[in-house]
Amino acid sequence: MADNELAQIAHLMRRAGFGTRPDELEACAARGYEAVVEDLLRPEDFPDVDVDVLSRWGSVPGWDRFPGTWLYRMVNTGRPLATKMALFWHHVFPTATEKSLIFVRDQIEMFHELGLSDMRTILTKLSSDPAMIMWLDNQENHRTQINENYGRELLELFSLGVGNYTEDDVKAVAHSFTGWSFLEPIPAGNREGGFPTRFLYFDEDHDEAPKSFLGESGRFNGEDVVDIIVKQPACARFISRHLYTFFVADEPQVAAWNETPPQDPRAIDILVDAYFESGGELRPILRTLFNSDFFKEARFKRVKSPAEHVAAVVKLVGTYRFPELGGDEHSNAMGMMGQNLMNPLTVEGWHTGKDWIDGGTLNERINYAVEQVSDAGRPGIKEIIERIKATAPLTPAEFVERSLALAGYVSVDQDTRDNLIESAESGGALSFGNGDGQDSGEARVLRMLQLIVSAREYQFN
Repeated sequence: MADNELAQIAHLMRRAGFGTRPDELEACAARGYEAVVEDLLRPEDFPDVDVDVLSRWGSVPGWDRFPGTWLYRMVNTGRPLATKMALFWHHVFPTATEKSLIFVRDQIEMFHELGLSDMRTILTKLSSDPAMIMWLDNQENHRTQINENYGRELLELFSLGVGNYTEDDVKAVAHSFTGWSFLEPIPAGNREGGFPTRFLYFDEDHDEAPKSFLGESGRFNGEDVVDIIVKQPACARFISRHLYTFFVADEPQVAAWNETPPQDPRAIDILVDAYFESGGELRPILRTLFNSDFFKEARFKRVKSPAEHVAAVVKLVGTYRFPELGGDEHSNAMGMMGQNLMNPLTVEGWHTGKDWIDGGTLNERINYAVEQVSDAGRPGIKEIIERIKATAPLTPAEFVERSLALAGYVSVDQDTRDNLIESAESGGALSFGNGDGQDSGEARVLRMLQLIVSAREYQFN
């Protein structure tokens, strides 16, 4: 099979998932690009992780805290796009554990379940989700005492964006969501030893007065507001730009979107058209995106988030295929790189793209990746060594190309390639003998992998 086709599917699996091991990539390539897209869009046809296994390991540090279990899911799930969409929605609709760990954990599970549904379902469920209600204080939004926090963020950060609504619209939304609250768990904010939370609607606390919102009038409740929002061209454009930023190429931060046009207006128009053709369903929109030329041509144009970086490295080295001690090592590494899952910095989520990178976080990324690929006994590294060994002897240039392919078809510029070849040339042709010769060959593969994961290009998807 042509390397270009393998590289294209590797690109798809980096963006729609968290990368692939060589054997997984070959299995995907045997099905063909469009068939793999369809597989991704039908997660219900494939197995998810064994949650019972995770619960049995609940006393192990890292697995009883959701970031660790979430990473395990990223690495091992048979439903990579569903898991990737949970990360996407967690960024678009950020909540944090500072108010409740259990609430946010349940919200992430909801994103896994509904993340590929449609905007109406997602926004309605979000509005009735205890994590979001508590995060933006809608339990304090009463018929006689309005709290506008959720109404404002629903319009500004979750659906329309600045410039596409008025202050009167914010007030109308707040009045429409009066009475939307939740059952306080016992003990507060923690399920252990008590009861779970759930959405509660207090009819007597809802403002039944007529309201005007985005040019429509009526005795609106929250569902009515969502119905109006998802019909707006601004909503279609807002979510399309989010999808483009997350899956295709880095864009400026959300706050700048009203003043900064998209870098590829035609791509956004294509996604907006797919939104309206599908009635806001995510699967047809993503099918359009993944099969588009603008997606296929966008290799290594997004800076990987720390979660994507860590998950891809763990998948590459082949560890954590089963829960084991030390699972929190990797979620802690994400935090050192600037992304604590379930604890976004602000209600805007994280600042992405080049904002992920500074002197400190870049060192954390490189040091983490280098340490992970430095053990020849790790299953994924052992497989890479065996695959390279099976094709040896290799010229220095062939050695570099083979290593880049097995590391995930990493694309590097000519300067980086030249530097890698120069390093390979210092050892001559790559061969594996017995004893010291085999050890020398393995050491050279490890060194090459260390150089690849240290390269600037490895920071991109």
